[in-house]
Amino acid sequence: MSRVAHELKGAGLDAGESRRRRPVMVGIVGDSAAGKTTLTRGIANIFGQQRVTVVCADDYHRYDREARARLQVTPLNPECNYLGILEQHLQLMALGETVLKPVYNHKNGGLDAPELVVPSEIVLVEGLLGLHTKAMRDCLDVKVYLDPPEELRRQWKVERDCAKRGYEPDEVLRQLEEREGDSEAFIRPQREYADIIVSFSPPDGVEKMDRAHLDVKLVLRPTLPHPYLLEIADQTQVDEVQPVRLSLSRDHNKPVDVLEIEGHIAPEVSGIAESLIWGRMNLNGAHLDREAIGTFQENEQMRRSESLALTQLLLVFQLMSARVIA
Repeated sequence: MSRVAHELKGAGLDAGESRRRRPVMVGIVGDSAAGKTTLTRGIANIFGQQRVTVVCADDYHRYDREARARLQVTPLNPECNYLGILEQHLQLMALGETVLKPVYNHKNGGLDAPELVVPSEIVLVEGLLGLHTKAMRDCLDVKVYLDPPEELRRQWKVERDCAKRGYEPDEVLRQLEEREGDSEAFIRPQREYADIIVSFSPPDGVEKMDRAHLDVKLVLRPTLPHPYLLEIADQTQVDEVQPVRLSLSRDHNKPVDVLEIEGHIAPEVSGIAESLIWGRMNLNGAHLDREAIGTFQENEQMRRSESLALTQLLLVFQLMSARVIA
């Protein structure tokens, strides 16, 4: 009997009920403005909002913005967060239990009233420190770390914080410098614990970034199965051009698969890879919105990215696999 099943039985739930209630827990972690919300929102749209619960780990900040400034601490520091409560809440949600979650207001930097969270079929936990402790990691079926080039992340943070949070560019750049030490000490080390590392970046030689045509590099650790990779790379090769490349490498001195997808991959070629992944996926009666794959909002416009579509599908495959096991 698994640990989760044992705990459910101890709570008075039989095996059949535990299978119905056990959600799939997914951690999506990265530094500020690394693309966590975009990826999380996209996956939620594919499954349908009613089947997904999104939990922001940054809601567990211990201090509001004014207090952090007075204490000269950053929200990237674990001591600035109620991580013990976050651990407890993840453990409860992994058992299908409702929690009373704190709420941090990113617009005004204040702490709002807590809210009840009822875990759905899929629980997406996004934030800065979701992989920081073993207790958190043990609750997660799939662990993702977003690792864009630092220059790109800084650009995204300036754009986002100025457009949505009322900052001036100089303020954001100063904040980035102030947080660099904590990023190095607390955020980036979490990369080591991820099953999948996602790195979007502009193509080489491209000066003006287009979000719809970013290259992506996926580091895939053997902690999760990836049975379709070689087939995708083989069947998407067109003449001498190979927009999807698979290679073996080492990460932290451990063997990994590396899948690279060109941002300018043609839709018909991307479609071949998508069909292969769909064909390997155990839907088990679940409905997924295929039209939502790869779509994202830029300003007031909805756009599609082929590299984002394939990245999302690879993650959805893992979620569906974990759903069958859970």
